[in-house]
Amino acid sequence: MAQGNCTQVTEFILKGLTDRQELKIPLLMVFLSIYVFTVVGNLGLILLIRTDARLHTPMYFFLSNLAFVDFCYSSVVTPKMLGNFLYKQNAISFNACAAQRGCFLTSMISECLLLASMAYDRYVAICNPLLYMVVMSSDICIQLVAVPYAYSILTALFHTILTFRLTYGHSNIINHFYCDDMPLLRLACSDTQSKQLWIFISAGITSTPSVLIVFISYVYIISAILKMKSAEGRHKAFSTCGSHMLAVTIFYGTLIFMYLQPSSNHFLDTDKMASVFYTMIIPMLNPLIYSLRNKDVKNALIKVINKKQENVEPSTFLKRKMY
Repeated sequence: MAQGNCTQVTEFILKGLTDRQELKIPLLMVFLSIYVFTVVGNLGLILLIRTDARLHTPMYFFLSNLAFVDFCYSSVVTPKMLGNFLYKQNAISFNACAAQRGCFLTSMISECLLLASMAYDRYVAICNPLLYMVVMSSDICIQLVAVPYAYSILTALFHTILTFRLTYGHSNIINHFYCDDMPLLRLACSDTQSKQLWIFISAGITSTPSVLIVFISYVYIISAILKMKSAEGRHKAFSTCGSHMLAVTIFYGTLIFMYLQPSSNHFLDTDKMASVFYTMIIPMLNPLIYSLRNKDVKNALIKVINKKQENVEPSTFLKRKMY
């Protein structure tokens, strides 16, 4: 579209998930409940890992970082999304839209790379158990977390600058519940082909090595598990890796559907549904996946609950005795 008829916008209007008034309050209650569960689940998991000394291992160090990223992931998008159900027009300033996009990309890329780091951790633990504490030293663990964070910040900054240097003006209504690239590009007056190419290239550069690391790690892991003579050992190994495999499958599957399909195949209503899944459902599911399928986390949680009950019972007994 020609730039001559465009005046740079100062704010955008987020259209949200639906225009139907009768659906807004029920959807508000559903997504508010999901968000509260996500916040409590992820922050609770981080607190549990920090307070229980038995969970101070590389595996749970990565898991606490994944929980932190999931918390950020959801918090960047959900509060503004909930505003769509409360306000007639949910406005977001140009700079706030850019900040939301940058923070969201940082969280998404960080999660993608952290899942690869976690796969490598499981590979070392199962295939080289005697060298595990040497290979996965504290310095290596910090590097396997710091590099994804640094890369995700730089990549997100690059894409945010590319997106918001475009000229917008013929409309300021974003057909989405957050500032995503695809609906934003449809509002741009300037040429978006180079930006779309960079989306495809960056998605490939980020996701392809990550998927390969996960795939190769699990080929070796499954091979090592099948060679174990102890049925109990095989069950424990599969239990340890099962949670991660489930989380990886859900996350990468949605990500590939969203960002590695040609732009001509994008339908905004379908993209919205996929976006709900990976911005809200996945951050809510991860604490459940890792806690319900993890014996150590369940034992740590039971220990905390029992400790609280022991602290409450004496005070209750004293109150009864006084009366």
